[in-house]
Amino acid sequence: KQTLLPLLREETSSFIFPCKLALQRPELQHMVMELLKCIPLLLFLFFVCGLDHFIFTILSIIQHHSFIEYSYQSSHHLSVNVMGTSLMAELLRSTIGALNTSFESEVETSNLACLPQPTGMTRQQYLNTFLPLGALALLCLAQVYPFRLRRAIAAFYFPKREKTRVLFLYNKLLRQRKNFLYLQRGRVARQARQPPGLGTLLRQWCRRRWPWLRRYLRQRCTLCGTPETPRHQPCPNPDCSASYCESCW
Repeated sequence: KQTLLPLLREETSSFIFPCKLALQRPELQHMVMELLKCIPLLLFLFFVCGLDHFIFTILSIIQHHSFIEYSYQSSHHLSVNVMGTSLMAELLRSTIGALNTSFESEVETSNLACLPQPTGMTRQQYLNTFLPLGALALLCLAQVYPFRLRRAIAAFYFPKREKTRVLFLYNKLLRQRKNFLYLQRGRVARQARQPPGLGTLLRQWCRRRWPWLRRYLRQRCTLCGTPETPRHQPCPNPDCSASYCESCW
């Protein structure tokens, strides 16, 4: 009777195991696509912040180099002298003498009120601007774990549908495994008919000549390519140097 477990290496990479804390390949692909969607928004924020800093710099230069200060000083003295000692002279001195004035003025003004008063964004304001985007990126990273519950929630509300899905997946994997084994047999047969390369012959000779080098010159599984372990099974044909892992064997 054919069984699916243990899964092959190629089959394991296409499944999501809910109990694993590490991100798995299908989740990584979805997560990368979600993060790529955040890049246009990130570029837009960089453009807006750069434009804001550019405008602030231009206005600061205008404010610094266009400042003009005016200083105006003036003085005014009026004195009326009436000569003589007659009664009329005394009367004129008493009345016209009130016109004697002395006035000094000093006026300082500038165009500061007409100049722009730019205010640059602080570091905290920049941080608050990019904080929602950072939260969005964290949600893209953390959403893979709630997504693992979708199958369990659907199975709770639709158990018959879940059973149908499991049977469909089981039969699909059996068909894929049959096709995989058929294709791999053909590939191994074609590879066996080809003469081995110089590097392969040298490695095999070194492994036979110095057995202690086998831990460094490890072979790989002919089907899935996993590194050689003590559980690997060599081909029973003495003329064949192929090695297979436990699951492929």
